[in-house]
Amino acid sequence: MAASQPTLDLSPKVSDEIRKTTCYMCACRCGINVHMKKGDDGEMRVAYIEGNRDHPVNKGVLCAKGSAGIMQHNAPSRLRSPLKRVGPRGSGEFEEISWDEAYQIAADWLDPIRRENPEKLAFFTGRDQSQSFTSLWAQAFGTPNYAAHGGFCSVNMAAAGIYTMGGAFWEFGQPDWDHTKLFMLFGVAEDHDSNPIKMGIGKIKARGARVIGVNPIRTGYNAVADDWVGITPGTDGLFILSMIHCLMKAGKMDLNYLAQYTDAPVLVNGDENSPEYGLYLRDEDGKQLVIDRVTGKLTPFDKPGVKPDLAASHRAKGFTHRPVFHKMAEMYLSDEYAPEAVADRCGIPAQRIRAIAAELARVAFDEAFELDHAWTDFRGEKHDKMIGRPVSFHAMRGISAHANGFQTCRALHTLQIILGTVEVPGGFRFKPPYPKPATAHPKPHVGMTPGAPLNGPHLGFVHGPDDLALKEDGTPARIDKAFTWENPMSSHGLMHMVISNAHAGDPYKIDTLFMYMANMSWNSSMNTSGVMEMLTDTDENGEYVIPHIIYSDAYSSEMVAYSDLILPDTTYLERHDCISLLDRPICEADAAADAIRWPVVKPDRNVKGFQSALCDLGAKLGLPGFVNDDGSQKYADYADYITNHQRRPGIGPLAGWRMGENGLQHGRGDVNEGQLQSYINNGGFFVEHIPDGATYYKPWNRAYQDWAVGMGLYDSPQPYLFSLYVEPMRKFQLAAEGHGDRQPPDHLRDRIKHTMSPLPIWYETDQQGNEGYTVNALTQRPMAMYHSWGSQNAWLRQLHGRNPLYLPTKLMREHDLSDGDWARVSSPHGEITVPVMEMAALNDNTVWTWNAIGKRKGAWALDKDAPEATQGFLLNHLIHELMPPKGDGMRWANSDPITGQAAWFDLKVKIEKTSAPAESQPAMPPLKTPVPQGPKDLAWKVGK
Repeated sequence: MAASQPTLDLSPKVSDEIRKTTCYMCACRCGINVHMKKGDDGEMRVAYIEGNRDHPVNKGVLCAKGSAGIMQHNAPSRLRSPLKRVGPRGSGEFEEISWDEAYQIAADWLDPIRRENPEKLAFFTGRDQSQSFTSLWAQAFGTPNYAAHGGFCSVNMAAAGIYTMGGAFWEFGQPDWDHTKLFMLFGVAEDHDSNPIKMGIGKIKARGARVIGVNPIRTGYNAVADDWVGITPGTDGLFILSMIHCLMKAGKMDLNYLAQYTDAPVLVNGDENSPEYGLYLRDEDGKQLVIDRVTGKLTPFDKPGVKPDLAASHRAKGFTHRPVFHKMAEMYLSDEYAPEAVADRCGIPAQRIRAIAAELARVAFDEAFELDHAWTDFRGEKHDKMIGRPVSFHAMRGISAHANGFQTCRALHTLQIILGTVEVPGGFRFKPPYPKPATAHPKPHVGMTPGAPLNGPHLGFVHGPDDLALKEDGTPARIDKAFTWENPMSSHGLMHMVISNAHAGDPYKIDTLFMYMANMSWNSSMNTSGVMEMLTDTDENGEYVIPHIIYSDAYSSEMVAYSDLILPDTTYLERHDCISLLDRPICEADAAADAIRWPVVKPDRNVKGFQSALCDLGAKLGLPGFVNDDGSQKYADYADYITNHQRRPGIGPLAGWRMGENGLQHGRGDVNEGQLQSYINNGGFFVEHIPDGATYYKPWNRAYQDWAVGMGLYDSPQPYLFSLYVEPMRKFQLAAEGHGDRQPPDHLRDRIKHTMSPLPIWYETDQQGNEGYTVNALTQRPMAMYHSWGSQNAWLRQLHGRNPLYLPTKLMREHDLSDGDWARVSSPHGEITVPVMEMAALNDNTVWTWNAIGKRKGAWALDKDAPEATQGFLLNHLIHELMPPKGDGMRWANSDPITGQAAWFDLKVKIEKTSAPAESQPAMPPLKTPVPQGPKDLAWKVGK
């Protein structure tokens, strides 16, 4: 019997070599081990991808997306060569050209406008991770028209956090997973931060911590929450402010924290006749003033030994100047925020609102703890312990993508702050290079000179009307109207408005639209059909309204067919990338970290990393910073840039293994030609841990501030107070009230006064045109997908190859629908016909679907009858970038009036049962694309 047993290799050879790099299947930037095998031709090829156990982000954990990276790398939809359009725009008719010809075409379009009027270039990038580089290129070109995708994603979250406390969720910070006992999520979809959150939730649940999920939809993280709150979309801010009402009324606030580390004790000008009414009182050095509880005198907030008084006011010249805390009490103790007053609108019973607020307070104060970590604050006071309040929060796009999202995000940060849970043990912790207050960021710049660079960074944080991006005649300086009276604090720009505004010539016409990784003719745009018409529209002379479109992508996406010149990008395994402290790093709360990607395989096509192409194009155009003094190309490619560029002396894209006087050092240092190899040798990343005693209270901790200066995060210590009261917003209100030289248009005065409250408020979003459309409609990205990339991935398509519209039981019954039936879903803008399925764990007046599953026929090398094209769909067809006309002749953006954030989740629809069509509607004609259709079955064998 034994002789007939097969011989088994119980330890088969997985690979010939492991190359460690960084994943790009979502924005987590996990570390991966790419297993390579030698093929029959002797070339090394990717055989298998697993997580890197040594990496600080994922510690070896890898999700379905990351594992499926091998399919992304081998996708049939990969572009093969630069392309020049030869048929009508939208026809998909191209011819392959050389890179030299592609650069020449681009230069022929770009060089004249750079020399004559650089604003004629609109350069916008999608979900790339090199914005510090692409923004530098645009600044060198001289155009004011640059931004990335944040304006249509989560600028409300980022801007609200930075204006309020110097950072926000996602890349900016994380819960203290080691100590938190109550974790509350708001509006978090599963594709964002997936591995770190899954690992964190697993860790805290193993300790018996409680998780509360607030989301109209119970999937993913909300499905494993101990308590799910199925809130009405768009009312999160009202719910949060009601909890603040309960906490303040019960006296459940960390008063010492508020007095020491926030602007709660800062005095506010109470002279109603003053042009500074409602602004902070400041000394001659511009420092905020408080009343010292010991001396009773006006004192700068940062004076050593000062004990700010939350209760004291200051009487001068017949006027009483009260602290911010008084204003908070006056606003939030009002009955309008009582749970009974908000319950029906939020869809949450008043008793439950009170119970959740009470639970937050109980854990924060009754389960408080201490760590024996001595530290010294910015006033010089020594502390022998750190107080822990084990309540933490996390939120993302679900609460951000509403027209009231900025104030909602501010309300959530205010809730954290009054509980004293930010930057303390057990609470929310910043990740370097944050905390960084709005005052430490640049202001937006639009100073344009033909043939010269822009006068500073495009994006930033405004601090009043004087910082708006307006021309001398008061019209917008940017094509997207960012930083104007229509949306003054639009820190990430308004990418979703670029094509619409350029087509309308409002505020002016452009010549060239240059985009990267932005599928604007499909899932990345509102009003998808309208955008396709805008991209192909011609004027009375038969010329395209948008004359030239340059696009870069690695894949044959829907946007390719609507472009004139294609610069083909590589896959993430074929390129250099820099996940930089200057941009969106991979830091942890206890450490600064950055990472690289590097070409673990060589491209087998005539493609080039987009950033390297920009180095070439920048040199061809003679852009400052991209050429040497003799006019020769400065950076041979992106790897050369990463290694040799210095943003300021001693500070480059990467912080690890820089050259010092005595050898290699980290943080600050000179160029090291072997830096990239040092990263490769270390697994593709660099980590520098924050010293003990400096890991908490970062905005006020002297040890952290000194460490951050040494690392090059700051040039000098910059402690600051959290801003419960955002003074720049009051400056815009003052302008709307008639103060100052720079005045808003009359039609915007009331809106500015109403929405730009310096304390967080809630307001109903604009319901103009929604009569008869009463059902909320949302999208979420699934955990196995990321933007539109995943639904062409052979493995991931098996998880999500189609997307029904999910309806709650109540609406299914009202419309006599069963699983598999079809419904006509209409909005004030358009209609779709789609399959439906019942879902009980859903707000009872909300429908939803997975985002970006639906594909246009012919795109992504998919079969014309692929389920993504026949049974998949987009809600984008129902959403317009503009609000319905109000009869005033104005174009009102479907955006947050403060930041311009696209209000994706304010969509209201009507549901009607209908007969099943042959496929989802609208059904667009198939695209002709430059890559052949992929094979029916994808299969290959690497090595033996």
